[in-house]
Amino acid sequence: MIKDKKIWIKASSLFFVAVLMVIVYLTYNTYGNLDFALSLRGKKVIGFVLVAIASSVSTISFQTLTNNRLLSPGILGLDNLYVLIQTSLFFFIGGVKMLSQESIYLFLGTILIMTILSTLIIVMFVRKEKNDLYEVLMIGIVSGTFFSSISTFLQVIMNPNEYDMLQGKLFASFNNVNTNHMIAAIIIILVACIYFLFISSQLDVLTLGRDAAVNLGINVHRIQILSLVFISMLTATSTALVGPTVFLGFIISIISYIFFGSFNHRNLFICSSLLGVILLVGGQFLVEQVFGFSTTISVIIQFLGGVIFIGKILRERKV
Repeated sequence: MIKDKKIWIKASSLFFVAVLMVIVYLTYNTYGNLDFALSLRGKKVIGFVLVAIASSVSTISFQTLTNNRLLSPGILGLDNLYVLIQTSLFFFIGGVKMLSQESIYLFLGTILIMTILSTLIIVMFVRKEKNDLYEVLMIGIVSGTFFSSISTFLQVIMNPNEYDMLQGKLFASFNNVNTNHMIAAIIIILVACIYFLFISSQLDVLTLGRDAAVNLGINVHRIQILSLVFISMLTATSTALVGPTVFLGFIISIISYIFFGSFNHRNLFICSSLLGVILLVGGQFLVEQVFGFSTTISVIIQFLGGVIFIGKILRERKV
């Protein structure tokens, strides 16, 4: 529950805007087929909510752990791992079979592989006696480059028709979100969010720095390990559900810190999730109603994220 009156007013305003945008998105240009439009667009809205929550919670928590607001969970190489998994499946099994057999087992298997691999990296390189979290980030960057190299090699020698079908899986898309996948995603995201809400007060202390947190009795090592595992779960679930959304969490976190001016993680999780819904619904509305599906929401997110990232760097250089 939000106790700060100013934050509560801002959160209420965001909630109102989010609900209004969802209603407009669901009902605009239905051409007399409101029921069909609601059933088609309703699944996308659920996907927007899930991805917004997963991206905002994971990114804000990750930036707190690393004490760096320019980083996002994508640095662990999970997006590149997703691309490698999809490329390998399309290369060895075939695009037609892959697109016709999108089972819940494949969805959960993708999440499991991504989470297990990132967890192994975390457990192997985060040692209790050292503050070597940046070593994990370095390994994540190297691993991501390795995964990307293999993916590129397979795509170069892949059948052109298979490659064309693969491209649809490598961009964030809310058009074909499977309802069964949503149920599994809701459960995973809910569990991870409960954990982060439970440790939100400890994350608040971590914003003071590792030494201050240790002196105040926080088990920093345990929080790092568990939090990075749950961050991997959130990122893997979001990526497996709709595809890579590299800059989304970064955009949400930057705007949230500027707009709310708060370091209370419970408030940030709630408000940033609402902000994420607004960005995704607004972006998809532009894709469908303004650009006529001539572009994708991932292109809009990456363009906006790149502009904000460069602006953030230039701003910090002037300070």
